[in-house]
Amino acid sequence: MGERTIVGLDIGTSIVKVAIGEINDEGKLTILATSTRKSSGLRNGVIINIEDAKDIIRETIEDAERTAGVIVDSVIVAVGGSQIESENARGVVPIRPNGRTNRSEVTKEDVSKVIEVATALNYPADREKIHVIPQNYLVDGVGGIQDPVNSLAFKLEVEVHIVTASKTIIQNIRSCISRANYILGGVMLKTLAQTQSVCHQDEIDLGSIIIDLGAGTTDVIVLINGAPISTASIPVGGNLVTNDIAVVTGIPATAAEKLKIDSGSCWVPGIQSDEDVILPGVGGRAPELLARSSLAQIIQARMEQIFSLVREEVIKKTSDKIKQLSGNIILTGGGAKMEGVVELAQYVFNTSAVRIGIPESLGGNESEYRNPDFATVIGLLEANKLMPVQRDPRKHAANKEKKDGFFKRIKETFF
Repeated sequence: MGERTIVGLDIGTSIVKVAIGEINDEGKLTILATSTRKSSGLRNGVIINIEDAKDIIRETIEDAERTAGVIVDSVIVAVGGSQIESENARGVVPIRPNGRTNRSEVTKEDVSKVIEVATALNYPADREKIHVIPQNYLVDGVGGIQDPVNSLAFKLEVEVHIVTASKTIIQNIRSCISRANYILGGVMLKTLAQTQSVCHQDEIDLGSIIIDLGAGTTDVIVLINGAPISTASIPVGGNLVTNDIAVVTGIPATAAEKLKIDSGSCWVPGIQSDEDVILPGVGGRAPELLARSSLAQIIQARMEQIFSLVREEVIKKTSDKIKQLSGNIILTGGGAKMEGVVELAQYVFNTSAVRIGIPESLGGNESEYRNPDFATVIGLLEANKLMPVQRDPRKHAANKEKKDGFFKRIKETFF
């Protein structure tokens, strides 16, 4: 087979990130290079100017290519934000008797058929399925079965989680990648990719929540019993924190962003009373001192609102299973790098089971990607190494078995 090179691309509201990895004959992934650029042509994670976005994407990939010493032709792209919708569905099919008994063995064809029945929903013309993930199989009403093949049964049922995206958004991504002279190898829900890079299997089984703290949106995925049960996007993110700082202190947004990154904290109790920060002078006004606790109060108010909105959304969508979540809350994205973010999440969710999601060591320059805002692109590579090589980016070998985690259950990942 030989080594093959794969590329993950995360087109974020504020930053475009790329990671190039290499998979050897044994299936081991090594990170060759990463690259970042300030985003252009996007708003809240949505491409609004294809030409600007195309230029940034090409520059970011080319920079990673130079570092890695390779030339790539296709990329896997993460999607998220308001363009994503999801729902749970259920399907059931009878199992044909084999003539010797009233029951027959479940075949792979039966599994494919029951998933087809579960996903035979009338979607709006502007929606496109990107993932169908079996959560649970039931054989004659008995659930908790991950692989029903060869089971004796009268009927087979399946519960699935279906993720759809706006066709317009997918078309815009395809156009950007094409104009940048690359092939779109596929798309993947960004929080699903993050699950592969930062979650342990026991966290997925016990019931955990991944919260991706982005600049324009905050995306969420809830996992339990080895599969997602809910995905959502909250239309607020770190940019609102920056805006709040700018409005309250009267400094430009660029200065507010720098102040947030360099001196920000979202947990006031962790600030020493004598700590100060410097507000830059504006329009001839001299620089001023501001108590760091005052800056933290501005940030904490907005971050607490974001976490509260996430909590409300999780409760609303998983009300019947919320008590089963006994894993961790895992924070990813650029916002997860802020001081005090774990303590604030622990306070809002009333649990100590909160941690930062850091991708594992995969060689290369670890200091560049072992942080929470690279969870998406590293997850794209981790997930893609389990997938068959894509000969046609518009066709996915949906019935191929995957090697580990709940990714072996994904019915559709690439379009």
